[in-house]
Amino acid sequence: VQLQASGGGLVQAGDSLRLSCDAFGLDRATGWFRQAPGKEREFVAVISRRGGRTIYADSVKGRFTISKDNAKGTVYLQMDTLKPEDTAVYYCAAASANPSTFYTPVQKTSYVYWGQGTQVTVSS
Repeated sequence: VQLQASGGGLVQAGDSLRLSCDAFGLDRATGWFRQAPGKEREFVAVISRRGGRTIYADSVKGRFTISKDNAKGTVYLQMDTLKPEDTAVYYCAAASANPSTFYTPVQKTSYVYWGQGTQVTVSS
């Protein structure tokens, strides 16, 4: 299973973008990660499988919002007040199955299905 991420682009600092992740109806916690050139892939945000719990990296807290349309099986990442340091390839991923509806892992190793990534570039 490969998730489908979209919505990236080139924007200026202070602008907004909304990323979408088609999770094909997977009933899993879904997370967003990002990887800048020369850096490791890092956690950005996660939403539990029913959408009742979210966790954010400190670097995006208050600027990014993760949400889920359970009917469509799509997860969104609304990114506001973008900064040049947000420039990266953004990946969505589905976590391993877990019976808890509040399961929200932040470690990459907890994710089993990944999307192909979408480039976000923020110019200063």
